[in-house]
Amino acid sequence: MRQIVPSQWKKKIRHFMLDLDARIDSTLFSSGKGARELYERFSTFMDRFYVGRWKRWVFIEPLSEAATIGLGGLILMLALAIPAFRETSDDDWLKKSDLAVTFLDRYGNPIGSRGIKHNDSIPLEDFPDNLIKATLATEDRRFYEHFGIDIAGTARALVTNAQAGGVRQGGSSITQQLAKNLFLNNERTIERKVKEAFLAIWLETRLTKNEILKLYLDRAYMGGGTFGVDGAAHFYFNKSARDVNLAESAMLAGLFKAPTKYAPHINLPAARARANVVLDNLVDAGFMTEGQVFGARRNPAIAVDRRDENSPNYYLDWAFDEMRRLVDTFPKSYVERVFVVRTAIDMNVQRAAEGAVENQLRQFGRDYHATQAATVVADLDGGVRAMVGGRDYGASQFNRAVDAMRQPGSSFKPYVYTTALLNGFKPNSIVVDGPVCIGNWCPQNYGHSYSGAVTLTVAITRSINVIPVKLSIALGGKTANPAKAGRAKIVEVARRFGIKAPLPDTPSLPIGSDEVSVLEHAVAYATFPNKGKSVTPHAVLEVRTGTGDLVWRFDRDGKKPLQAIPASVAADMAGMMSHVVSEGTARRAALDGIPTAGKTGTTNAYRDAWFVGYTGNFTCAVWYGNDDYSPTNRMTGGSLPAQTWHDIMLAAHQGVEIKEIAGIGAGTKLPAPAASAAMAASGASRLPDIKPGPPPILTKRGADILVRVEKMLDEAGKAAGKATPGDPVKPGKPVSSSAIAFPDSFAAAAPGEAAATAAPRKN
Repeated sequence: MRQIVPSQWKKKIRHFMLDLDARIDSTLFSSGKGARELYERFSTFMDRFYVGRWKRWVFIEPLSEAATIGLGGLILMLALAIPAFRETSDDDWLKKSDLAVTFLDRYGNPIGSRGIKHNDSIPLEDFPDNLIKATLATEDRRFYEHFGIDIAGTARALVTNAQAGGVRQGGSSITQQLAKNLFLNNERTIERKVKEAFLAIWLETRLTKNEILKLYLDRAYMGGGTFGVDGAAHFYFNKSARDVNLAESAMLAGLFKAPTKYAPHINLPAARARANVVLDNLVDAGFMTEGQVFGARRNPAIAVDRRDENSPNYYLDWAFDEMRRLVDTFPKSYVERVFVVRTAIDMNVQRAAEGAVENQLRQFGRDYHATQAATVVADLDGGVRAMVGGRDYGASQFNRAVDAMRQPGSSFKPYVYTTALLNGFKPNSIVVDGPVCIGNWCPQNYGHSYSGAVTLTVAITRSINVIPVKLSIALGGKTANPAKAGRAKIVEVARRFGIKAPLPDTPSLPIGSDEVSVLEHAVAYATFPNKGKSVTPHAVLEVRTGTGDLVWRFDRDGKKPLQAIPASVAADMAGMMSHVVSEGTARRAALDGIPTAGKTGTTNAYRDAWFVGYTGNFTCAVWYGNDDYSPTNRMTGGSLPAQTWHDIMLAAHQGVEIKEIAGIGAGTKLPAPAASAAMAASGASRLPDIKPGPPPILTKRGADILVRVEKMLDEAGKAAGKATPGDPVKPGKPVSSSAIAFPDSFAAAAPGEAAATAAPRKN
């Protein structure tokens, strides 16, 4: 092997390696020497600038630290600016908000509008001088001087708020407010404020001051569903913004801060007080003298009375959001921004829904400690016929039907039972209602009692909590963690129904601890009467341009129904859920002669009360509770929610051909009032089919008053008998009128007696 490489080659290789090693050593030595000489030269040169003693600590060190911190600050600002500038990635960012939509109901009648119509907007030079001055004096006095952020104004606001211990002044400039209107939302977070600041600077580099002011005047929300000062002038004063006087300009300028709080059609005294503050600002800023504003103080603006107008604002806000998403799907080459949209809303049903919610809250809200409600009524194709997002749109524009996420309680259980039926269970399958634990969590039934062996139909009718939890375990089969695997199947089925809420995996998911929205929950239930087909909630039926050209139509271009579950399973579930209405926790929801099914829901501490139900024509969900998650006074889904559902659906079915539900049939007639009275008089203890009225609320004081009235009537009857002893005695046992009128009422309404006879059942 040693002879393979010739000896002369070995010698050459050895010399080459020695030469390479020498060159490397020489290079490293020369480089080190050169670097050392270079450093010495640099040090000698820099010694000329050396500053010692006090000058070093007064000048040099602070400047060095400032440079270091400044460089770090620039890097941090760049990192913070990147998310803000992503908001401007759309080349059409200026036109994206330039959408003007006129909405029609399902029959073609105008119901309102949303958006800004720029092609009809007023040029800035046509706005009255007093309106522009009032806006600048109140919102941003140094608007034409700063670079997008008013440093002095922000500092002043911080000092004022710190002294007041709360928010008294806003530090945002007009440019910052415009950035928020164009790109951001109203959330109160540091991230949003940082984005707002960067976007304000970005806007200042893209637009002139006058363009920014014009956009601000056109796009700011001004209350009453109006955007821009011209729309507000028409809404509040029935005139163009060109024609408003100083008093009206002051009232309009006062709306920028809090349009819902200072809207004159809601609170005229507050609007006038705010306008007076704007007049003070005009004087303080030097834009006007006290003499010039004196007339406006003495003769404040008079707003048009809009209290009788009932525009479906929650519905319009949601429909406008849907329309904006829909327009984003149009080709980029499509430049039309003005549309006429026919929606699925039925104003008769909408008014009935609003009236039912208001009536129930007015009558019983105080007793139940409930302040808010939301409801959605939808066709079986997902078209929303009515939406109530809260009690008063003027007081709060937060749409509780769409944006609020609340625990559904037992109204979530139909998804669990559907999953069970899909995995071999039947409506008459027997499951034992007994103790069960998952880890250290052990669900309890209301009343802390168990019913033993029951069918699934009985379990859903009586809203037993343990059964859905046991089903979730059984659905998991022989996996390592059957409860977790079973819950995964339940979530997957809920997704098929159309539930898009997060639904995190928790042991209590089968009994409705995960939050959902009223809208999703209502339309998901349409899968049952739709023979297992799930649909998508929508408001838009038809989109046309301002000139009448058809652009989009739901039945042609919308999302088609999907077969979520077999029709046989949907029919079985409808049969099971019909018992909830006929003999279970939702008797108040029963409709005369109309097949009805649904499920009540009540959450821990009575924070949320639901009833979600459907007929062969519509589906509807009703929620009651409080915005601050405070508990109600023992409100269950079978009380106000079921009664409200009944009132709404009764109106919705007027003049409508009643359709059957597979698994239920055509429904049954409720007994006539005379028959009900006869049953009551005969002492019947169970009246499941009596048409329910409002929930009985009778205080102890009211009961005492009725008892005293009863005694007075008895005493009056006895006194009358003693006064006329010669009168013939009528055959039969004498019965006082109070004995006929009141005993059943006391049994139903007196809380103490009801609790003594039978424990109430939580839904």
